[in-house]
Amino acid sequence: MLAEHGVEHHLLDANLEGLLYLLKQSHTNTSISNLSFPLVGNPSEERLRTSRSDKQCSPGRTDDVWTKRAFRNIEQNLSLMKDPALYHHIDRYKRAVKDISRVLEKNSPHDIKIGLSNYEDQKRSPLRSRDLLMATEKPELNPFYPYFRQRLEGLFKEKNPSVVGISLNYLSQALCSFSMTGFIKKEFPALKVIMGGGLVTSWLKNPQWKDPFSGLVDNFVAGQGEHQLLSLLGINTTKQRTVQPDYLSLPLDKYLSPGFILPYSASTGCYWNRCEFCPEKAEKNPYIPIPANQVISDLKALIAETDPVLIHLLDNAISSAVLETLCKENTGVPWYGFARISPQLADPDFCIALKKSGCVMLKLGIESGDQGVLDALQKGISVKQASVVLKNLKKAGIATYVYLIFGTPVETENEARKTLEFTVKHNKSIDFLNLAIFNMPICSETSEGIEKKGFYEGDLSLYTDFHHPHGWDRKHVRKFLENEFKKHPVISAIIKNDPLIFTSNHAPFFVKGR
Repeated sequence: MLAEHGVEHHLLDANLEGLLYLLKQSHTNTSISNLSFPLVGNPSEERLRTSRSDKQCSPGRTDDVWTKRAFRNIEQNLSLMKDPALYHHIDRYKRAVKDISRVLEKNSPHDIKIGLSNYEDQKRSPLRSRDLLMATEKPELNPFYPYFRQRLEGLFKEKNPSVVGISLNYLSQALCSFSMTGFIKKEFPALKVIMGGGLVTSWLKNPQWKDPFSGLVDNFVAGQGEHQLLSLLGINTTKQRTVQPDYLSLPLDKYLSPGFILPYSASTGCYWNRCEFCPEKAEKNPYIPIPANQVISDLKALIAETDPVLIHLLDNAISSAVLETLCKENTGVPWYGFARISPQLADPDFCIALKKSGCVMLKLGIESGDQGVLDALQKGISVKQASVVLKNLKKAGIATYVYLIFGTPVETENEARKTLEFTVKHNKSIDFLNLAIFNMPICSETSEGIEKKGFYEGDLSLYTDFHHPHGWDRKHVRKFLENEFKKHPVISAIIKNDPLIFTSNHAPFFVKGR
């Protein structure tokens, strides 16, 4: 959208670069031949060694065999993650991911745990605004400080921007995002900071939101953000217009996958939008689809530009119109995404057509194997229909990643056991499982009448704990999952298939060759 309106800009994936920076430090510290990371430039080794934060990143490593192997093989393991052959061997894959994670763990400060998909600080919580403000006041304490200080200084001197936009999607990104914001405001006070993304949207949609970051973040933006961003830049545009995404300025060959995965959103919000306790419903996010013919047109153009090995449709649920159009207009590239249990998927011929269109995996939010629970949650699906869909997809050769949720206010232990029975009965049609314990959105209107209690301590909490009407609380649910559900032999076998850490994002590569 910025390019469409002639706004000069530069994209920076600080997630990727920060992790590669930290892994590069492991090579320097262990006297192994350095990897080349052109993304982060050529930093002065002396400056990095003498910085306070860099010393914190090297808290001392034990001499156990695993750690030695992980540091010795880090370059090989990073290369393996980009090798399609690795995804034919789940055990070798898990070993590579564990070894990379080990390097990050050992290069983390003693009170901070850094992983490939998470960032945990024992002293500070992203759920407390005061902790995020502390992160802005002392950005030099952040373990990524040597990276983002040099990277941002160089980038700002080269590009001379007037505005910095920060996309904050996950809680694990919050402390680092605010550390970067604090650095920007201290060193480049004239720069305007605009912050958006999924987490920010949830903050702003909370009726209890009171901006604790006034004077630090100049503007917060909820939702998609393109038109709001243009408006903040003084550009008027029609809100009806959408433009094709642009990924070419991102380092497409640097990601930890066997080729570029093309992300595409054919809609925002959810077309069903009736499920009880769903964050989309609680936050009143509207459903805004892109016409199916434009979706196909965009995908074909993006495929020509980026040569992806896989398409990830990011929708909360891919619409029936897009599914039908994909069947008619094969893009020639394998794809996967979330879909609702529906009459479409209950048609075996349609599932075969989906397979021919390149569909390698569908993520399905079945949630429960009990009809009463599904009805109370207003899922709009039946257990019988879910059974038919799973069998149809299995016959068509489409893998399934099934999502189940336990501990909702309408569930008891008896209903949870029905979900166990359903899963066991359909184990041959389920390739991967995601098991979740219910969190109640703090702004959910449907939680009225349910006695709430403190859950996460912090003014930025998105969820609240509650007294379960039937005593089926988190402690009991967790015990049931760990001691019974996961230990059932056929379910245990399914869980072992799950790609470590990357889960559904890498799962299609393990079934793509079927």
